[in-house]
Amino acid sequence: MYAVISDRNNQATVRVGDEILCDLMGDAERGSTITFDNVLLVGGDGGVKVGKPTVAGAKVTGEVVRMERGAKVVVFRFKRRKNIRVKKGHRQSYTRVRITDIAG
Repeated sequence: MYAVISDRNNQATVRVGDEILCDLMGDAERGSTITFDNVLLVGGDGGVKVGKPTVAGAKVTGEVVRMERGAKVVVFRFKRRKNIRVKKGHRQSYTRVRITDIAG
């Protein structure tokens, strides 16, 4: 069984046992349970259910594995011959979630 979920405008196709990266959830602690209610599609042996816009009664449950940070993104701006150089960096924080159950 698989499902397509939407979490804060990011869509992911998940199966039981998969680990996905979600945007940082500050209130979630390691080992806590998270429920994704915005399920766009559920598929499996019984066929495919497509939501309009979401599948009614479908839920995907996951467990928080850990908090982590992504790769560093470097933004470098300059203007030639003007001695103007600006270097900025950014690292996005993520929550790694292991999918434990798909209901729907």
